Amino acid sequence: MTSPAKPGRRPGNPCFSSGPCAKRPGWTPHNLADATLGRSHRSKPGKAKLAEVIERTRTLLGVPTDYRIGIVPASDTGAVEMAMWSLLGARPVTMLAWESFGKDWVTDALKQLKLDATVLEADYGELPDLSAVDFSHDVVFNWNGTTSGVRVPNGDFIPADREGLTICDATSAAFAQDLAFDKLDVVTFSWQKVLGGEAQHGILILSPRAVERLESYTPPWPMPKLFRMTKAGKLNEGIFKGETINTPSMLAVEDCLDALKWAESLPESLSARSDRNLVAIANWVDRTPWVDFLAKDPATRSNTSVCLVITDPAVASAPEAEQAAFAKALVGLLDAEGVAFDIGAYRAAPPGLRIWAGGTVETADIEALTEWLDWAFAATAKPQAAAA
Repeated sequence: MTSPAKPGRRPGNPCFSSGPCAKRPGWTPHNLADATLGRSHRSKPGKAKLAEVIERTRTLLGVPTDYRIGIVPASDTGAVEMAMWSLLGARPVTMLAWESFGKDWVTDALKQLKLDATVLEADYGELPDLSAVDFSHDVVFNWNGTTSGVRVPNGDFIPADREGLTICDATSAAFAQDLAFDKLDVVTFSWQKVLGGEAQHGILILSPRAVERLESYTPPWPMPKLFRMTKAGKLNEGIFKGETINTPSMLAVEDCLDALKWAESLPESLSARSDRNLVAIANWVDRTPWVDFLAKDPATRSNTSVCLVITDPAVASAPEAEQAAFAKALVGLLDAEGVAFDIGAYRAAPPGLRIWAGGTVETADIEALTEWLDWAFAATAKPQAAAA
């Protein structure tokens, strides 16, 4: 049996991982030469770098001037945990979950904080009924489901006169999707996603309403040092001026600054770049019979963590373990060719593919990747056909 011919062009950057994500185009280690290495993060230049990250983030994201922005430990996970442990428990809670990380926050609320929370869930590829959310509750949700490729289309489902706080994990959305800050009281993300920065540090953004809660409510559970945002009942303002709770990596800080400066220099937004990448994938899906989006509704499809399922009847009708094995073989071929790394579906998600399409990825690389996906599908399917 003749093997299919390999495509003539290759992606310039084969990194399509959904975290840590592709570095910005043109990045080299030399871009970090100005890092304040070997210096205290509390030194004057160290604090200046941290404060610069905060202010450039505010400007690029359009964060309101009365919202606080802090750099916190443990990536987006740490930022979400800080918010949940510090703010929840003052009123009823509703948790929204339609992918694995949202389900992790449900587990924390129910089993760790032992809250009597209302849980609204949906299967991978769908959203819960957003009209059923009671916003007299505090509400915890992901803006973009990294492992399902499903996002909320906008903030219209959140009322302006809500009574509770909205706590939004926006780690795969920030910079690529329009966040409705007037509807959000807590926003979290990490540098390793749309900015293509290094991992370990998270960003925590608080509205005035969230600050008021922090200063008026004391949770009933012990509070680890890394989660403490108040001193003597008042917000620890230093956290939101670059005086981090723990020691940050100044190399990662410099890398974040490099990414922010690059994004500022672009003639278009990172969201526009992400949207164009999604269009390139959608055009390929429309003309390709063996694949489809996991997200059922086009309005909810992520423009960053694009999740796909294999719909070819011979694969889709097989047991899930065989579908997973087929997808793994296809992904393995691309990895071996050096044209696409880390594009398998998340381990808890339905079998398939997950392609990062955020703003650090070039559209030409997405278009080249689709040709290799067709090649890999044909190359994987032919041995199976021969075996049958």
